[in-house]
Amino acid sequence: MPRVPRPRLPRRLDHGEEASLVEHLDELRTRLFVCIGAIVVGAVVGFVLHHRLINWLELALPKRLRGHLIVLSPAEAFTTTMWLSIYFGVAVALPVIIWQAWAFFIPAVDRGHAQLMRWFTLLASLLAACGLLFGYFVVLPAAERFLTGYDSSQLHYAPQAKPFLAFCINVLLAMTIVFELPLFVIGLTRLRILTTAKLRRNRRIGYFICIVIGLALPGVDPVTTFFQTAPLIVLFEMSIWLSVLLDRRSERLRTAALET
Repeated sequence: MPRVPRPRLPRRLDHGEEASLVEHLDELRTRLFVCIGAIVVGAVVGFVLHHRLINWLELALPKRLRGHLIVLSPAEAFTTTMWLSIYFGVAVALPVIIWQAWAFFIPAVDRGHAQLMRWFTLLASLLAACGLLFGYFVVLPAAERFLTGYDSSQLHYAPQAKPFLAFCINVLLAMTIVFELPLFVIGLTRLRILTTAKLRRNRRIGYFICIVIGLALPGVDPVTTFFQTAPLIVLFEMSIWLSVLLDRRSERLRTAALET
């Protein structure tokens, strides 16, 4: 019987190591399989734990509405569970996806920039976690309290499962993206696409862009919009000063290298 080849993990190329197009495509295919496998495993775990996931998201609702999610079609309960499990699988697999992308592209840069990319990857993970926690503990409870209590004397809210869970996921995803703003701004300054001097001079334009982005994010009510826009402005200001500190550090290192 012919031997079946064992599955193997992708080999990361070293810096400056040459490889043919076929080898690059083979590595890319293997890494994509690893990412898809991680998503599938995460989705299976999410399906097993979907009762707890729904209970955790329901905690954002006022106490009188918890445990009363409704469905309006025979298939809605199943499709909602599958949809929630897939989102959970993507969220759980995100570190694996980031690692595989980093390992694929890192041989194309020098060792100095590779070290910087490692820090950027760590910073991206920390900022995403902070955005997720901020969205869950601050934005969602405030938004649900306002929306479900609006004009409650005439309009009685009955939470439908799929729209409610979709709103929660969209808000959490939006806050995760919002908290990645410092990484985006620092990346632009490190690549010399923007300068810190230009950022400091054009603060008002940056604030205006932050407000426009906050208005475009999910959430039609003023509470959600406020809690999505305020962190954008704060993080934008933090990004400017962090870019300034990194520029000063680079200047010191450059001066020390010239002196030696």
